Amino acid sequence: MFNYINTLNWGSIALAFIIYFVLGALWFTTIFKKSYEEALGKVGQLPDRPKPIFVVGPAICTFIITFTTAILINVLDISSLFSTIEFASIVGIGYLVANTVNIAINPNIPNPLHYSVITGSYHLLGIYIISFVLVYMR
Repeated sequence: MFNYINTLNWGSIALAFIIYFVLGALWFTTIFKKSYEEALGKVGQLPDRPKPIFVVGPAICTFIITFTTAILINVLDISSLFSTIEFASIVGIGYLVANTVNIAINPNIPNPLHYSVITGSYHLLGIYIISFVLVYMR
């Protein structure tokens, strides 16, 4: 599987990563800011300028998801619209949304289902977008 790394389109990975990361920044700080604060039980308590870990950490994770997705798309030879939708649905629901719900179900998140909907839908939309970018720029 590691021999696929040399065949990856790094331009598509960079573009997909930037789109996914910017989507996340807008999703949590603008589009669903209040709802996200409510899900965390921290309405009006989140800083306007978050500490670096809250920017760098998600960036690293988003890159890893994008890079891994590119490898899987190449290994599985995803190339059609239908197979892209099928792949993104399986990965999005089976891994990203399910893992988000699992993370949300803990005593530190007072509204786990609310959190799951906000964060899970971001990851689901994100995986669809990056999958389309990675497949069609392959």
